[in-house]
Amino acid sequence: MAEGHETRAAARRARAMAQPQRTSPPSDRFDDVARSGRVGAHRVIGKPRRFWIYLVSALVATAILTGAGVIALQVTGANLQNMGGSDTPTEPTKKPVTVKPALDPTAPVVVLNGTGMDGFESIVDGAITQNGWGQILFSAPAASSDVQISAVFYSTPEDEAAALGLAKELGGVSTFQSSDYDEYGARLIVLLGADYAGPGSDQLVVPEPAAQ
Repeated sequence: MAEGHETRAAARRARAMAQPQRTSPPSDRFDDVARSGRVGAHRVIGKPRRFWIYLVSALVATAILTGAGVIALQVTGANLQNMGGSDTPTEPTKKPVTVKPALDPTAPVVVLNGTGMDGFESIVDGAITQNGWGQILFSAPAASSDVQISAVFYSTPEDEAAALGLAKELGGVSTFQSSDYDEYGARLIVLLGADYAGPGSDQLVVPEPAAQ
């Protein structure tokens, strides 16, 4: 029995000697890395890309550049138009036509007395006839005897020059275009008032207003 035990022990020694002996691997650069508490693989989490910020910025910049371009074109176009002038011809401003006084000795004239002094119309129509300032059709009292402003009336623009000429000779009285006296059939109507200062005015006596 002891022989069997020795036989088994010898067999174990033989197997041990047959197995290759383990040796430590040579050291490399990874053996020098500092140890950490992390275990396993670790992923680097990337930050989210904010594309919408870039998109909005691009749109705002495009809008600003477009607006600036439109304004620049308008300003440039206005300057070019001012430099080159307008293609549409500008009509010259018409100056008002000034009618010059011109006596017409052949113009029919009616004298109306509104001074309130009886017969004063005859004094004035005599001066017109004597000086050849017109042809008297008749003279008569006016519808009102308290006229304050003397004037020469004419109904058509063609008679304005004759009215201005006669008004000048009668002391520079006013002139008006009116058709109110067309029924008299005269081109010029002389209306005498309290302010008359023409020929014969030295004989004018304006009555005092009646007491109330």
